[in-house]
Amino acid sequence: MTIYKQFLILVLSAICLPSLAAYKLPDYEKVTLDNGLTVYLMVQSEVPLIDMSLVVKTGAVNDNKLAGLARLTAENIAFGTQKLTKSQLDEKLDFIGASFYSNANLEFSKLAASFSSKDQLPVMKLMRDMLLTPRFEQAEFDKYKKRHLLNLEQNKESPKSVIYSYFNRLVFGESGYGSAILGNANTVKSITLDKVKSHYKKWYQPSNSAVIIVGDFEIQQMKAQINAMFGQWEDQKVLIKTPVRAVDKFTQAEVLLVNKEDAIETTFVIGGKGIARDNPDRVGINVINTILGARFTSWLNDALRVNAGLTYGARSRFYSYSKGGSFSIYTFTKTATTIEAVDLALSTYQKLFEKGIDEKTLASAKAYVKGQFPPKFETSTQLSALLGNMFGYGFNESYIDTFEQQVNSLDIEKTKQLINQYFPKENLQFVLIGKADAIRDKVAKYGTVEELNIKSIGYSAH
Repeated sequence: MTIYKQFLILVLSAICLPSLAAYKLPDYEKVTLDNGLTVYLMVQSEVPLIDMSLVVKTGAVNDNKLAGLARLTAENIAFGTQKLTKSQLDEKLDFIGASFYSNANLEFSKLAASFSSKDQLPVMKLMRDMLLTPRFEQAEFDKYKKRHLLNLEQNKESPKSVIYSYFNRLVFGESGYGSAILGNANTVKSITLDKVKSHYKKWYQPSNSAVIIVGDFEIQQMKAQINAMFGQWEDQKVLIKTPVRAVDKFTQAEVLLVNKEDAIETTFVIGGKGIARDNPDRVGINVINTILGARFTSWLNDALRVNAGLTYGARSRFYSYSKGGSFSIYTFTKTATTIEAVDLALSTYQKLFEKGIDEKTLASAKAYVKGQFPPKFETSTQLSALLGNMFGYGFNESYIDTFEQQVNSLDIEKTKQLINQYFPKENLQFVLIGKADAIRDKVAKYGTVEELNIKSIGYSAH
C-alpha cells in the first residue's frame, strides 16, 4: 500500500468516525443537599445561556377528587412572590429577557426558565422566591381560574384536545394515570385559593424536589449559590404517597363513544396497556413503533392517508410514566368512513403479529431512529427537560447511553419477541368522538359500548 493510500484511509477514517460514535449524555453532577433537595448540574458552555428547572414530584395523580389542583397550583406559583406582584415579576423577567413557564403533568410539576448566563444570579433569585415564597394573591387566582374554565369549555370543541383524557380514563380508571390534568368544570369551580395553598404546603418540599441547571456556568460557584439559596428550605412533614396503579390486562374489548352532535368527522383512539419509562426494552419498542406509526412513511400513515385517502395523518405511540403506560393508535376521518378507517387501522396493526417486520424495513427504521435521536438532546433546554424527566419519572441515563447499541443489536427475532410481549393484541380499548347517531350501531362490533356526551362534566382536556 502506498503512503498516499495510507494517508487517504486515515483522512476518511477521521471524517467518518465521529458520525459512527454512539451518542452519550453529557457529563453531569447529581448531588443531594442536607435538606434532601436533589441537584443536577450539567455544564454546556457552547453558548452563554442557562436553563433552570425546578421540579416537584406532584401532579394530577395527587389531585384525588379535585382534578386540576396540581395544574392550578403550579400556574399560580408564577403569579408573583411575597416581595413582588405578578406585574412586577413579569416586568423584571421581561427586562432581563428571560423566558419562563410553569405547569404540571400527571406525575410532576415544573417551573422553568431560560436566560443569559450573565443574568444567572437575579433570575435564580426570582425562581427561588417563586418556589419558596409564592404570593398566592386572590385576585390573580380568580382571573386565572376564570380563564382556565373558559379553556376547558373551548377544548370540548376540539376532539383532538380531549380524546386522550377519555382514553386515559378508559385505560387507567378514574384515578392515578386516568386523572384529568386540567380538571373539569365541576372540580375546578370547587378549587379555592386555600386548597391551592394546602396542596403547595403538602407537596412542595425539598425532599420531594429537584433543582436542575444546564448551560454556561462555573460548577463550584453554582453549587455554592444553590446551597445558599435553597439550603435553608425545610420539609414541613413526611409525605405519604399513594401508589399509582399500573394497567392490568383487559378482560374484554370496550368502546367509549363520545357524542359530538355537530361533528362532521370521527376522531378515534385504539389501544391498551403500554410500558413504564424504565422498561429495559423501550428502545427496541420505539424502533418497532416507528415502523408502525411514528413517522410519515409508517404503515399506518401509508395505509390510511397515502393509499386510502381516509385521513390527513395516522400515528401510533407509547405514553410512558413511572409505573406504567399506554399504547395507542390515533387518527380521524369523515363520519361516513369511520368504520372503514377503524377496520383499516386494525388490519394494518395486525400485520405486526401476522407478518412481522422484514430485514429491509427494520434496517430503514433503525437508521431513522438513530438519525433522529441526537438532535433531541442538543440544546440546554432539551437537556434540562431530559434531566427533569429523569427525576420526575424515575429513570436514568442508561436509556440514552445505550440507545445506539440497543438499536444496532435489534434483529428480526427480537422484534417478534417484543411485538408479542408489549403490543396489545386482544381486548383492545376504543374511544371514538363523533356524531353518535351515525355510527352507534356500527361500532358495537368492536366491543361493549358505553356512550357519553362531549358536553358532559366528567371528562376534560388531557
